[in-house]
Amino acid sequence: MSTLSLRLPDSLHQEIKSLAKNEGISINQFISSAVAEKMSALLTEKYLRQRAKKGNQRSFFEAMSKIPDVEPDDMDKL
Repeated sequence: MSTLSLRLPDSLHQEIKSLAKNEGISINQFISSAVAEKMSALLTEKYLRQRAKKGNQRSFFEAMSKIPDVEPDDMDKL
């Protein structure tokens, strides 16, 4: 495990401290979780961009043409 020295504005530190306390976890756990969530979002975006580069419009429209053209159920309408 690594140690990281981090400078935070006092207001941010106090808010993190309060949120961590409400969650029943340490500030370290809170920050680790927040960093992991951000990493997951960024890595997912990177993965999806890479996958998108492999796709093509013709294949997309071919796949979409297989979907029946029917009205959605009432509960699925916006």
